[in-house]
Amino acid sequence: MFEREVNPEDIKKADFVVAIPSYNEADSIALPVQQADRGIQSYFKDMRPVIINCDNNSGDGTKEIFLSIRTDTPKIYISTEPGVKGKGNNFKNLFQKIIDLGAQGVVVVDADLKSITPGWIRHLGGPLFQDFGYVAPLYVRHKYDGTITNSIAYPLTRSLYGRRVRQPIGGDFGFCGDLAKIYLESDTWSDAVANFGIDIWMTTIAMNANIPICQAFMGRPKIHRAKDPGADLGPMFRQVIGTMFDMMVKFYPFWNKVKWSKPTSIYGFGLGETEMPPPVKVNQGFLFEKFQDGFNRYRDPWKRILQRETDTKLQEIREMDQDRFEFPIHLWINVLIDYAIAYRDRVWEADELLDSLIPIYLGKTLSFVKKTERMSVKEAEELIEEECVQFEGTKGLLLKRWDTRDNQ
Repeated sequence: MFEREVNPEDIKKADFVVAIPSYNEADSIALPVQQADRGIQSYFKDMRPVIINCDNNSGDGTKEIFLSIRTDTPKIYISTEPGVKGKGNNFKNLFQKIIDLGAQGVVVVDADLKSITPGWIRHLGGPLFQDFGYVAPLYVRHKYDGTITNSIAYPLTRSLYGRRVRQPIGGDFGFCGDLAKIYLESDTWSDAVANFGIDIWMTTIAMNANIPICQAFMGRPKIHRAKDPGADLGPMFRQVIGTMFDMMVKFYPFWNKVKWSKPTSIYGFGLGETEMPPPVKVNQGFLFEKFQDGFNRYRDPWKRILQRETDTKLQEIREMDQDRFEFPIHLWINVLIDYAIAYRDRVWEADELLDSLIPIYLGKTLSFVKKTERMSVKEAEELIEEECVQFEGTKGLLLKRWDTRDNQ
């Protein structure tokens, strides 16, 4: 039987919320709930706290498992209507509930986390009561984990909006109650934001609302259902990148004045030992094959989307064999500029346009994997930072292209 809300202790007001979005997470939600409860009881007990499971009406018993877990912190279950899916839709419910409860601080953690500790609640929640309004996570990640973040979300967000937030789509974060109202009233809601676009949307809006932002050093890796960088892209890629491009159009008056980026404060850095992340296996042959397939599958959209010079350079690297494959960073930046402008100008149907970027992105990913094979996590991180500087150095080209309607 569908229940929009279950509030066993009839909680009407709360100061501090830990929210856990879910869809069919009956087998994994217990650990995040238990660790959230311990974190709350250790660090936020004096406030009026509550744990909220914002769910997509899961059919696997997620609600029943969540409500049955013994905690010292009160719990509330809220759900989207039957048939309404998407993480962003869960958050829409959450934003309204935060406003209703009058909460000052909110921490969000994923329901499939295996590495969460009580300290994560402190790291993500503490800064919200120390003059920060948005807290992004800073995990220790394997060099091949989070390649959309490494190649697109981090360098592009940093270059556009001038803030170095290393994990703008990290999935676990903190935000103040005032932001919930800003989010709920935003006119930029879309189908993509209702799904996987939600994280980058929240980070981008916080940056453009001049909310004080910090990063929370988590001290250990994010371990959850890991994915090969080449697998399971489709909808997630479209929703994240489409949201970024939509935000570029919306916030052009903000980012066209931003010259360079500045560092973002890190909360909790150096607390205890740093745990190294588990390995991520990458199928290089698969990445190479998908890149090559793109030339046959997306020949027509590429001709419309890419500038002639960019297309010619892409054809040149097509001739490289897998062992010597390299995708230059300046070419990748030009590809993203071309795609952002083509998306804005609707030169091709949006979903197919975004899908056609995937093979090129996989080629860039393969190049990164090959370059960093013998590098440590730290050395790979330094390479990403170098690429970010090149993104920032090309901002003038982006602005010039953005301000001139393309007549190719």
